[in-house]
Amino acid sequence: MISTQDWADTRRLWEYHQMGHTLQPCSVAVGLGSHDLGVADTAVDLYERGMTPLLVFSGATSPTTRERMPRGEAVHYRERALELGVPSSAVLVEPRARNTGENILFSRKLLEEAGVDVSSVLLISKPYEERRAYATARKLWPEVEIISASSPMTLNEYVDSIGDVRLVIDMLVGALQRLLIYPEQGFMVRQQVPNDVIDAYERLCERGFTSRLMRDSQGQDQALSQTRR
Repeated sequence: MISTQDWADTRRLWEYHQMGHTLQPCSVAVGLGSHDLGVADTAVDLYERGMTPLLVFSGATSPTTRERMPRGEAVHYRERALELGVPSSAVLVEPRARNTGENILFSRKLLEEAGVDVSSVLLISKPYEERRAYATARKLWPEVEIISASSPMTLNEYVDSIGDVRLVIDMLVGALQRLLIYPEQGFMVRQQVPNDVIDAYERLCERGFTSRLMRDSQGQDQALSQTRR
């Protein structure tokens, strides 16, 4: 049962995860692989709007995408883009990355090897991954301007597209935890997290929305122990 408080806390995390960047033309758009073909659709839309001359899709497979995207996330994204009318010359594929850091590093290397001059990147992710993707790119690709983008959806629309409200809440909670703990591990730059966002996160953890959390050796949520010190 999702309570009124649960939903309010979820909405607060959803709002925080989105960067609210103003879209502008960039050297390249990088679509981060996942289960969500909406990332490819958004990349195509930005290409058609003249926001970028080149698309890079990055991603191998994961336990959640292996069955749906057996040829790899980036390959399926490319196929989707070609179906929607993007010429093959405007799409590059990076098929090895298995996490956000590798998405950034491997895409950067691919573009360097292709001789593409990059000063700005439209970084396209799932809506609740905008801030995590941005913080990772700022750490691993600091010399370029990063503009975060995702499918323009409300929380309600995203829940309807997934069809499982509890899973969506779990994913939002897991993404917030990583923003709290990954900077100390060197994976991303630190983001300021308002107290009301941390409060919402802790309440949702206490309510059991924890399937996407990373645990320490004692089985505890690392971020909870850090925020409560």
